[in-house]
Amino acid sequence: MSEANSIHEEEELGKAYDSELLGRVWQYVKPYWPMVLMNLALVFPLFVLELVPAWIIKTGLDRVFAPADVEPLAATGFELWLDPPAGVAPILWLAGIYVITMLLMTALQFLNSYVMSWTGQLAVRDLRRDVFRHIQSLHLGFFDRYPVGRLVTRATNDAENIAEMFSAGIVALFTDVFKMVGFAIVLFLVNWRLALFTFVVVPLLVVVAVIFRLKVREAFRETRVRIARINTMVQETITGMKVVQLFTREARNFEDFDQMNRLNRDAWQRSNRWDAGLFSAVEVAQNLTVAVILGYGFRVASTGTFYVFIDYMRRFFLPLRDLSAKYSVMQSSMASAERIFQLLDTTPDIQDGEAHATAPAVAGERRGGVEFEDVHFAYRDEEWVLHDLSFRVAPGERVAFVGATGAGKTSVIKLLTRLYHPQRGEIRLDGVALSAIPQSEIRQRIAMVLQDVFLFAGTIEENIRLGRTDVEPDAVERAARAVGAHDFIEKLPDRYGTLLREGGTNLSAGQRQLLSFARALVHGADVLVLDEATSSIDTETENLLQKGVRALMEGKTAIVIAHRLSTIQDVDRIFVLHHGRVVESGPHEELLEQGGVYSRLYRLQYQSQARADAARSQAVGGGN
Repeated sequence: MSEANSIHEEEELGKAYDSELLGRVWQYVKPYWPMVLMNLALVFPLFVLELVPAWIIKTGLDRVFAPADVEPLAATGFELWLDPPAGVAPILWLAGIYVITMLLMTALQFLNSYVMSWTGQLAVRDLRRDVFRHIQSLHLGFFDRYPVGRLVTRATNDAENIAEMFSAGIVALFTDVFKMVGFAIVLFLVNWRLALFTFVVVPLLVVVAVIFRLKVREAFRETRVRIARINTMVQETITGMKVVQLFTREARNFEDFDQMNRLNRDAWQRSNRWDAGLFSAVEVAQNLTVAVILGYGFRVASTGTFYVFIDYMRRFFLPLRDLSAKYSVMQSSMASAERIFQLLDTTPDIQDGEAHATAPAVAGERRGGVEFEDVHFAYRDEEWVLHDLSFRVAPGERVAFVGATGAGKTSVIKLLTRLYHPQRGEIRLDGVALSAIPQSEIRQRIAMVLQDVFLFAGTIEENIRLGRTDVEPDAVERAARAVGAHDFIEKLPDRYGTLLREGGTNLSAGQRQLLSFARALVHGADVLVLDEATSSIDTETENLLQKGVRALMEGKTAIVIAHRLSTIQDVDRIFVLHHGRVVESGPHEELLEQGGVYSRLYRLQYQSQARADAARSQAVGGGN
């Protein structure tokens, strides 16, 4: 893929117009419309207050310092309120009004800025909430192809960019346009001839602004992609730090990151060039207008009017000068909005069907029967992982799946829990198709103990309960005792209230696995799935765990995926998978007698382990 084409590698964005994106963003702002109206209501008072200071100085120049220069229009009704009361010096009166005006304008500007920023934060809070909820609703296959760093960018950087749209973007742009039109009207009312000469350069600025708009959006799209790549790189490196250091990949990772960092710098530099170009063009135009006022104004205006033109033209060009920053914010926000709504528009491949509300499994007896019928499944296209897979597990039966790596064992579990769905065939739970049962109910009825245990930052009790408020502390302790976790928990400083670091890194691998057993027991499911669940348990810990495993399986349908003999010898039936098909099934002893695939696996995997255990036992005995 070429560099030019890879800019949009995250997905095709389509040709969304700004108005469409703003319309979707407005749906998050609409609930807070009173605050928006308050902001809009403050625009006119603030504009009037901005007019007053220059007019006060004009009045002082024309009436106090150079009264002979006053032109006929100077003493209009608009200026009567600037006349001081009897006995008050004009200059002191004007100074007092100036101070009051500035204090009032400062207060209104604070209120305007605060309300505008607060509105943006409220809207973005709702948007970020929807993004997070939507991410959790997406099927597992989505995360196989969408890097974590990009998802983090959507919920953090991109959401903040949209918040900035309100504090320094769309409302500010509306206010600036209103002020620019207002200043232009006032200047034409004060002296239309001078105003006509002064605004000669404005059409040139319009051309510059159009060019800027065409160029800067692509630059900001590119910066969003670059920062997403950097986030992905940092996240992957930190997550895999053990592998990075063990295999001395630091230099290679740094080289890759340095290249991404340089590309990000170059993308920002391109946007900065356009930013600086617009700023410089506005500065040149402003200086040209001052030159016009200096060269022509003295002929047609008084000293005070001369000052008003310079001040109002400066205020007229101030929004244009800041337009580069505001427009940059807007375009950055548009690029972020494109990405966020692209994510929100991603439809989960797995959704609850309309028929689930009346499914008999919802209201009927939950026994835990599992059935696969003619199931075909592939992660990509038709690269089948499971072929025409059919089997039945009776309620309360304990079965195991064995097979070589890649035989499809874990895929069976992913389909059973509906993290994926099969391309063909049907999977049933208690005789009801999984597609007719809500996903939340499926996962309440199936408890998983995975090979890689994930623990959240929090207490041990919180990690066992997993947020369930209906689980009492006594139930948590009973579950921990049943699986043998209570003994090590009791030795911790705060027992069940001990705080775990991210990922539970302050526990051993075996202790984390024991907690996952306790979590599954508390879950109270009908079907228990053990996916390589004892791979991280040493022999001594595993011996202690057997009682807990039996307690865990009591009264449940149990499906075990394991390579360790101690886990699968006691099950009722063993299914042997080979290239995605069940090639053998039966009890352990029966399969050994058949001399087929299972027998070969046993000889290759389990007898070698038995010899190693025997050698260790002899070594210990000899040492005594």
